[in-house]
Amino acid sequence: MGFRLVTLNLNGIRSAANKGLLEWAETVGADCMGVQEVKAQAADVAGRFDTLAGLRGHFHFAEKKGYSGVGLYARKQPSDVIVGLGDTEFDAEGRYVEARFDTARRKLSIISCYFPSGSSGEERQAAKFRFLDVVYPHLLALKGEREFILVGDVNIAHKEIDLKNWKSNQKNSGFLPEERNWMTRLLEEAGLVDVFRTLNPHPEQYTWWSNRGQAWAKNVGWRLDYHLATPGIAAKAKREHIYLERRFSDHAPLTIDYDFKL
Repeated sequence: MGFRLVTLNLNGIRSAANKGLLEWAETVGADCMGVQEVKAQAADVAGRFDTLAGLRGHFHFAEKKGYSGVGLYARKQPSDVIVGLGDTEFDAEGRYVEARFDTARRKLSIISCYFPSGSSGEERQAAKFRFLDVVYPHLLALKGEREFILVGDVNIAHKEIDLKNWKSNQKNSGFLPEERNWMTRLLEEAGLVDVFRTLNPHPEQYTWWSNRGQAWAKNVGWRLDYHLATPGIAAKAKREHIYLERRFSDHAPLTIDYDFKL
């Protein structure tokens, strides 16, 4: 057995639970699961969602009720848990939780992160760009000191292959040239790896579908959910799987198996 890592935007943990999330999680065999858009507070999670399929949860909740929030469920006890990026604006929104699994021979972090969406208007798009400016140097510095895998909803489709209708979406949030260039910089200059794409080069591999129209039925989707890893750990990725049999939210779970143990 290696290391199985899942990421899923829940669009509300209570809503996802009502759609069978807990039962499904029992069948997955994950070692860690990053979740985003928990949309709950500590009191909502306590005694109900603080563990999932035998994995213990570590959370970063938003100050605003029913908004954002991320969690990372882990089978093994981390050596340390870091909550937040150290940025006042975005830490209030509950966007980053990092579990460290450090040993004498390796420093490794697993991160669950929820990037802002800019689709609700110019104000949120400006916030999204601010977040990209904050998270880039943070990840670059982290890469200098440890291996990591960041999982989460990045809210950016990187290339034309990553969404169905790329031509008509070039002026829409999630596929803006500035966002795509940021992702290119992260992968080329900063040297992180889009792990899924190293394993699966095929089109029509999506993780999110709009609730409007017949997007799900017609597979008019976007690939917004990622495993972004440092090269050493990315090289250990063996298998990927987007789970489409049941729907727990407007996103699909993305699982990648790695050839290492915590």
